[in-house]
Amino acid sequence: MKYGVLGTGVVGQTISAKLVQLGHQVCLGSRTEANQAGKDWADRAGDGASTAAFAGAADFGERIFNCLPGVHAIDVLSAIPSDVLAGKVLVDVTNPLDFSAGFPPSLSVVNTDSLGEQIQRALPSVAVVKSLNTVNAALMVDPMKLPGRHNIFVAGNDASAKQSVIALLSDFGWTGSAVVDLGGIEASRATEMYLPLWLQLMNHFGSADFNIRVVSAGGPTG
Repeated sequence: MKYGVLGTGVVGQTISAKLVQLGHQVCLGSRTEANQAGKDWADRAGDGASTAAFAGAADFGERIFNCLPGVHAIDVLSAIPSDVLAGKVLVDVTNPLDFSAGFPPSLSVVNTDSLGEQIQRALPSVAVVKSLNTVNAALMVDPMKLPGRHNIFVAGNDASAKQSVIALLSDFGWTGSAVVDLGGIEASRATEMYLPLWLQLMNHFGSADFNIRVVSAGGPTG
């Protein structure tokens, strides 16, 4: 499959590299086609890797990954022609982190709305699926980096789109009941609001290499 990955940061490059490793074709998108970080990544990734400006990467992809900084996501996605994105699945892995007051960041949208919902409203012809935003980039594509069973979440309004993303998550290593379907895209509020706790846990452990395991009365998931 062809993927357009928007954002040349650590998350975008890590997901893109995994997709290429799995045999997919990937176009990594940035503000300008001449972006050096994107070109360096493509040189390392080899066959199946290319770069373009955001609209070009979105046009290339049959499926899209949004790996943009949350504060810029709506502006960038809204600037891409609607016919380029129409009918596609967009996997949103971003969080609405606001660093304007320094670290730790606050959330720019919270409680009664979420970035996932804002993206879905801005792109009504796109099936937005929120996932992978509760772990660091390395764990997104390699959950076996941690011992034992742990969970990742998906949320979205289109059941078929979610199933296609769950299948890809399985290819990433999130197999079986490790994936917890939280329902519609409004569940993005919950996974995005987990980030303040995630930051506290990162400070506690001194590392971003951790995740959570959900245990219910019926037994553990994952």
